[in-house]
Amino acid sequence: MPRHFLRWLPRAAALAALAAAVITLPASPATARGPEAIADVAEQVIDSVVNISTSQKVDLRLGDLHNLPPGSPMQQFFDEFFKHHSGMGDGSGHAAQRINSLGSGFIIDSSGLIVTNNHVIAGADEIGVILNDGTRLKARLVGKDSRSDLALLRVHSDKPLKTAKFGDSNKLRLGEWVIAIGNPFSLGGTVTAGIVSARNRNIESGPYDDYIQTDAAINRGNSGGPLFNLDGEVVGINTAIISPSGGSIGIGFAIRSNSAVPVIDQLRQYGEVRRGWLGVRIQRVADDIAESLNVKPPRGALVAGVDDKGPAKPGGIEAGDVIVSFDGHPIKEMRDLPRIVANTPVGKDVDVVVIRHGKEETHRVKIGRLRDRDKLASAETEKNVAPEHKSVVQKTLGLALSKLSDDLRKKFNIRDHVKGVVITGVDATAQSSAPDKHLAPGDVIVEVQYQAVTSPADLRRRLDQLKASGKKVAVLLVSNGAGDTRFVALSLK
Repeated sequence: MPRHFLRWLPRAAALAALAAAVITLPASPATARGPEAIADVAEQVIDSVVNISTSQKVDLRLGDLHNLPPGSPMQQFFDEFFKHHSGMGDGSGHAAQRINSLGSGFIIDSSGLIVTNNHVIAGADEIGVILNDGTRLKARLVGKDSRSDLALLRVHSDKPLKTAKFGDSNKLRLGEWVIAIGNPFSLGGTVTAGIVSARNRNIESGPYDDYIQTDAAINRGNSGGPLFNLDGEVVGINTAIISPSGGSIGIGFAIRSNSAVPVIDQLRQYGEVRRGWLGVRIQRVADDIAESLNVKPPRGALVAGVDDKGPAKPGGIEAGDVIVSFDGHPIKEMRDLPRIVANTPVGKDVDVVVIRHGKEETHRVKIGRLRDRDKLASAETEKNVAPEHKSVVQKTLGLALSKLSDDLRKKFNIRDHVKGVVITGVDATAQSSAPDKHLAPGDVIVEVQYQAVTSPADLRRRLDQLKASGKKVAVLLVSNGAGDTRFVALSLK
């Protein structure tokens, strides 16, 4: 026990703590540090791990560096200082500065291919690689992918390069020992060990989250470094940590090797990633929706909308379908589908199994290519809105409803192609789950249990039919003003 710790305790307490510590020491200190194989693995693979340094030129406003009021006599001093002493200023109030950052990576091919995180090299003008023996090499970017946070670099070396090989992350077990090697806080090649704390972690960093969680110490500078199993295989790429202090608290995340390899292969071949695209918008199959749609047990991805120009539409996929299998892969929950579709080769014909009206159907779909599309900003609501429509408003499920009119379309910015019954108000005091489902004025109810409705009367009749048939929940297809749809389940009790 450290002396500084004993100094903070009364003598009796210190002796008791020391005795407890001695009593609880394990019989074999080596066992407490983990398997002896860790040292052998570290020695075997450390030369394949590299440090990555990047620099980026940025244009700073000198006014941002010193908070001085306009006309201050110190302004000229700072301008002259940055111009003549640091060489950054040009007398115009701007300064060019190079910002450096550090990370980690690992060599996967003796020709000089190196894997790292995209965020390690993002925006860099220059990329350098430092081998474990101190050799410095210049690197060029082969390709990067922001969605998976992966990048591929290439260096040229006059001597053979030690490479790392990928392992099968699907075989990882909870509690299995793993080793992280990287460049934490710019200290150089550092080895830490821990266990696999969890698998398939979703930290909401992107659409393809599927991380390994580990308690092996991962800190700033470890990003892009490998996570090895005890066979010396890369099973993960260290990417993120959860920490209020910026240092390791034993919660680190690594991209699974099985997720990374297809991305790296495409970066190597094309310099970019060509992902599969189905052309549907999906949402989670909540318990109440599963009950209403007769999906037992609750599983899959609920299709909330189908892109008119996407592959799903000619393949027969419809809004309201629950996708439970894609190309032979079961879809246990919503987030499984985007990842599996993205990894499917473009142009491949796949079987998509859906549950429609309580029965399974199989559809054949030719997968398209996902392309980045700029999102259009939604139109702002007009300040001078038209007077509220005077038609009869019916109270149903705590909702104030009205038939769509030109005035209401203008008021709520509802596009012409959107059809249905518009919500003009939500009664938060009513015995309804509508407020909890985030329904709001301007939303349009398009369908009730797969049947289109065009007026409050239509909607009321449809609800009465569902109640009479013993349904406890009604599934509504709801659209926003732009035409984006989602399913909402409301209790009929």
